[in-house]
Amino acid sequence: MMSLDPMLKARSVAVVGASERTGSVGDQTVRQLVSGGFAGEVYPVNPRHDTIHGLRAFPSLDAVGRSVDLAVLAVGNDHLETEMEKAARIGARSVVVFASCVGESVAGGTLRNRLGALASEAGMPICGGNGMGFLNIEDRVRICGFFQPETLKPGGVTFLSHSGSLFSAMLHNRRGIDFNLVVSTGLEINTTMDDYMQWALELESTRVLALFLETIRNPDGFRHALAEAERRDIPVVALKVGASRRGGEAVATHSEALAGNDAVYDALFDMFGVHRVWSMDEMADTVELFAAGRRATASGLGAVHDSGGERALLIDTSDRLGVRLPSLGETATARLAAVLDPGLEPANPVDAWGTGRDAESVFVECMLAVADDPQVGAVTFSVDLTPEERPDDAYSNAVLAVAADTDKPVTVLGNVTTALDPVQAARLRQGGIPVLEGTETGLRALRHVFDHHRHAGRPSLAARLSPPADVSAVPDGEVAALRLVSSYGIPIPRLETARDEPSLLEAATRVGYPVVLKTAGPIRHKAEVGGVILGIPGPGPLLDAYRGLSARLGAHVVLAEMITGSVEIGLGMIRDEQFGPVILLSAGGTMIEVIGDRVALLPRVDRLGARRALDRLRIRPMLDGVGGADPVDIDAVAEVVARFSELAADWSGVIDAFDVNPVIAGPEGAVAVDALIKARR
Repeated sequence: MMSLDPMLKARSVAVVGASERTGSVGDQTVRQLVSGGFAGEVYPVNPRHDTIHGLRAFPSLDAVGRSVDLAVLAVGNDHLETEMEKAARIGARSVVVFASCVGESVAGGTLRNRLGALASEAGMPICGGNGMGFLNIEDRVRICGFFQPETLKPGGVTFLSHSGSLFSAMLHNRRGIDFNLVVSTGLEINTTMDDYMQWALELESTRVLALFLETIRNPDGFRHALAEAERRDIPVVALKVGASRRGGEAVATHSEALAGNDAVYDALFDMFGVHRVWSMDEMADTVELFAAGRRATASGLGAVHDSGGERALLIDTSDRLGVRLPSLGETATARLAAVLDPGLEPANPVDAWGTGRDAESVFVECMLAVADDPQVGAVTFSVDLTPEERPDDAYSNAVLAVAADTDKPVTVLGNVTTALDPVQAARLRQGGIPVLEGTETGLRALRHVFDHHRHAGRPSLAARLSPPADVSAVPDGEVAALRLVSSYGIPIPRLETARDEPSLLEAATRVGYPVVLKTAGPIRHKAEVGGVILGIPGPGPLLDAYRGLSARLGAHVVLAEMITGSVEIGLGMIRDEQFGPVILLSAGGTMIEVIGDRVALLPRVDRLGARRALDRLRIRPMLDGVGGADPVDIDAVAEVVARFSELAADWSGVIDAFDVNPVIAGPEGAVAVDALIKARR
């Protein structure tokens, strides 16, 4: 990794293509530097001007006559390669490219690749191309060819974006989100998202990392940066876009069908506690909340309202989003009852508006009563904060007073974004109170704060459950695959193989009736072709079943102990090109691909991680027993998932995909009854 200091903390900048033509990239680049208070040297380069914006202009980079920290190439694609060569020749230590880098391919490859080779050989990191540059606001280095507000103040948020438009949109936010560094990473020719992440994590000012992602070009570096953010307790908020690159590709196993680019990112984010958001509004609410700096002390939300209807709206939305509204203890309930008007329920969430008498003091006491309850990790005052005919600071006074009396996160949650009084919102934000702009996005942001609390409380990964395997030849066939599964301590049924009727009957005696008869042929989905016959009670029915099956699918068969249980789970492993082995936990049996109920995980997973993953399945209630069925031994299922994750990690170098489906779970434990391996190509 090349140092990014010469770029992001540049003290001398040459702008090739500098201009005074209003609105041009060359004009904006120079103006942004000067108006942003840049304290270093600026060298405009344009052969048609003697001065640009009061600065001496140079006819070429060569004419600058000295090395510079940063060369900004504000020129079109046709001139990029020539100017990159000049930048290398004068010893520039970094480069910013705005243009798309689309050009004619010649012997040296595409324009993009040629630029990358030139810069890397010279040791020059490139920001871009096809980007909008960067703003290091705390060091007043603003390298952007497009207008950005002059009033930007340094803050604790780093925003890194593959979208130039969103780079600009976030800089234009009017809600008090202040940045230390904002980068439009563009094509990432030789400097990738993780490089900027690592650099920002070294800044004392960084409180939040916010990412807009299309892809990850350096998976190992990205994982390392996420691990460092986790170690430093710096929340990472990510919006990941992009369709699965697997779409339409023929797959050989259920796991490959269930997986996809998005599932793998979910697994990666879960491993490192990344807060995935689904809109820029949710990102803004979440970033503002984390940037305030307070952390939840529990995973429950306490809410106070001035409206019964909006109280019901919050209850419904919280239930849908999985935001817990805990019942309050006796102390908090008594405090609420002492101040609420008759007819108002002393329960969380609290509708505190009655006659309006002494409203400010009532709201303060209600919020403090809720905040002091140990089940509550954060408090929100859910009000519309609309402008009044006579300006009234009662609501903002109440929230500021509560925030001064508790260390827990305190927020205002508005239900209609466009109805928020900007004056009151600004006052609250200046006092360190996040103002969340929307019922759903605000509750999602609060859920992220609670998720951060839960993730921080996870124990370190436990010791291995099984010794590492001697990875050699890939097992061939179902029996060999199941025996590999068994070697990791995962229960399997008794198994035998047979190729004729006498060996079949002998094998059945050893296995014990009732038995399962399966073809041993190389068929991926045996049940779909009638290759699996369950619950055969004795020798006669077994011979009848064998004769019919062997006539269709061949004489080589597998006999297995009949396993019964109430729920079928699917386990799989696929090898992702970017992130390596990925575990897929899903609903099992014949429904594995029909309902698409799955959770992706990165190995290794311990028992607690497996339990959390099981809780995320839609079929999770079935594990507790439905229709009179006994509950499944959840601990046994979690043990199987954890042990399988070790197998996946050990064998991922020689296996592309591995299915264990189904794992039959019941009150007595969990047993893997079928397995399929796809060796690496």
